[in-house]
Amino acid sequence: MDLTLWQYQFRIIMLGDSTVGKSSMLKRYTEDLFLECINQTVGVDFYVHFLEVEPGVRIKLQFWDTAGQERFRSVTRSYYRNSVGGLLVFDLANRKSFENVKQWHAEVSERVHPYTVLFVLVGHKSDQDQAGERAVNRTEAEKLASQLGAPYIEASAKTGHNVKEAFDLLTRRVYQGLKSGEIKLRDGWDGVKSSAPTAQMSQKIQNNEAAEKNKSCAC
Repeated sequence: MDLTLWQYQFRIIMLGDSTVGKSSMLKRYTEDLFLECINQTVGVDFYVHFLEVEPGVRIKLQFWDTAGQERFRSVTRSYYRNSVGGLLVFDLANRKSFENVKQWHAEVSERVHPYTVLFVLVGHKSDQDQAGERAVNRTEAEKLASQLGAPYIEASAKTGHNVKEAFDLLTRRVYQGLKSGEIKLRDGWDGVKSSAPTAQMSQKIQNNEAAEKNKSCAC
């Protein structure tokens, strides 16, 4: 696989309190590994993954895994502005991490302006549900996701359940936002990069959209 071939690069930021499992999710997604003990993130770690969202359209995903501790917040805040997608992660067995999701969302939304960042809310460690350790029910999590304008999904890095689906969902959401015009390629913003010149890629997107509309209107 030629890792130099991609049409877009999306920068995705991992958000949430310390110990909710952000690094474990990334490790499972990018390397299909789960470690019972994983070093706590200090500042920001980086991961890269590739995903083909549709035939011929390959996305390079650059993940920023941020530390959840307050003492690192001044470092992690500097990465918000150049993000196009955010995975808001909380621990299903940790009520406080769920209550802090709104703060994470507001902090990023404020700093990314005037650019747009799209989110997916993830209830992590769903494997603990069977052990009766759940502290947040699905109904209230879905309600919060609706308030934030984000899809909701439950996942477990330990079992692998829905981890790929969570990251793929966010990637496809950003890609659809790019196609619809909700997300725009902008000079001086690194949330989305294109391997082709901006004008050429914008025209290609418009042509694809026009072709889809013509196809749907065909009798």
